[in-house]
Amino acid sequence: MKINKGLVLSAALVAALLPVLILRDFTPSNELRYLSIADEAIANGDVFTFTNQGVPYADKPPLYIWIVMLGRLLFGQHTMWFLGLFSLIPALVIVWTMNRWVRSVTSEGERRTASLMLMSSGLFLGLAVVLRMDMLMNMFITLALYTFYRIYDGSGDTRRNRILFPVYVFLALFSKGPVGILVPLVATVAFLAVSRKLRSIGRYWGWLTWGILLAGCAVWFGGVYIEGGREYLDNLLFHQTIDRAVDAFHHKEPFYYYLISVWYSIAPWSLLAIAAIVGGCAARKLNTDLERFFLTIIITTFVMLSAFSSKIAVYLAPTFPFFIYLGMLMYLKLGRRWWLTLTVALPTAIWIIVLPGLFIAAKTAPEMGYLLNGWCVAAGAILCIAGIAAAVLLIRRRDTLNPAIETLAAGLFAAVFVGGFALPAINCEIGYGDLCRKAAEVSAAEGRPNYYVWRVHRPENMDVYLHEDVVEVTTDEVLAGRCADGVLILPASKLEGDVALSDYTAGKPTHTVGRYKVIEP
Repeated sequence: MKINKGLVLSAALVAALLPVLILRDFTPSNELRYLSIADEAIANGDVFTFTNQGVPYADKPPLYIWIVMLGRLLFGQHTMWFLGLFSLIPALVIVWTMNRWVRSVTSEGERRTASLMLMSSGLFLGLAVVLRMDMLMNMFITLALYTFYRIYDGSGDTRRNRILFPVYVFLALFSKGPVGILVPLVATVAFLAVSRKLRSIGRYWGWLTWGILLAGCAVWFGGVYIEGGREYLDNLLFHQTIDRAVDAFHHKEPFYYYLISVWYSIAPWSLLAIAAIVGGCAARKLNTDLERFFLTIIITTFVMLSAFSSKIAVYLAPTFPFFIYLGMLMYLKLGRRWWLTLTVALPTAIWIIVLPGLFIAAKTAPEMGYLLNGWCVAAGAILCIAGIAAAVLLIRRRDTLNPAIETLAAGLFAAVFVGGFALPAINCEIGYGDLCRKAAEVSAAEGRPNYYVWRVHRPENMDVYLHEDVVEVTTDEVLAGRCADGVLILPASKLEGDVALSDYTAGKPTHTVGRYKVIEP
């Protein structure tokens, strides 16, 4: 029986990330917020319009919130492993799509190397395990672009692809918002213009495409209007789109932001991918429609997103697969050059020094003492060994960089697997789960039903754990006895800087959970 090596690789990647998906706590900034929004939607019977702590939340389309709601309804609670699948599976679908796309010009081994590079790219790997709708949108964008290209070169069932193309575009839009339609639209139109085939635009963006898009939007916006009224619809269509693009109220950054962020976003392969693309263009190796389309996607998306006022590194994620795979295609044409070898030698050196780096970091920054957890040390040792092995391969294998690249990536995933078992011990540094459980335990024991927080970052969504709203208080309110009917939650480091509050809490029973304290009344 022939073994599907791609399936085996996918299974290995899933296995490597399982400890993170099962053992990690939800982060306060975004993940807890999505869970809280889903809880409110279920409680209020909302489908198309949402609120966060009673405030209208029109920031995102409903698809991802529906998934969160589904998990809550299926399991009776929010589970990391279930929600994590909707980041990890889309990441694997992107890898599968890219491999299928380039299979006619690459070998199985070369596709394996590219797969490992993409999955181990810093921000792509992060998005594969973090609960966000970005990877879901990126999957649909990649599928839309792949389907466009199949129509363009006449491969597959053209009639079926002409239906799938707008469906994928709408689902990308429905996952996160306007970028889902803008990336495919701008990239494909630009590619047709570069290819001098702009007159054929109706084949891709004709009445069928726009009809499906408009029908989907009509159902969506109609549901929003019926459920939330005109004000919510205006917020969704204008405030959260045009205002963010022109004069952002969140994440406002200069136009050159992505020129900086791209280097760490696809690290450790950014130097290799970008150097290979630039070198390939300079050597005039970029000479096929496939390669030109990949480059067009990168450039148009980069320029478009740079023109928008609101910017964060993850917004550039639709380009990551094309950076990696175009970089691989150019590297294969260029062959192993000394300057390309250096781009792999740098991450190799970093892998080697990770283990001593853990001890240095823990010693110089006491708050990072959790890095000396046995699982973290073991993960650092695995990276160090992988780095040494990759260095040996760089020296011995003078014909190709692939074995060294694969060794570094495999070492990273092995380290993630082992390091994932440290999460139960360090979850108190990541999220509020352990903290809230202790607060609920103290509250029940003392018969004090209320929860007060002082200078805690994003505390409002603690209600996911506590099933009660928390009340933010000032130092004066605490000293005035506001918290007498409940427990007080606060960060230990900030308490030390407030003499009056420190004196007030000095004689009270205190429970320490990571960086926080739970103070009994």
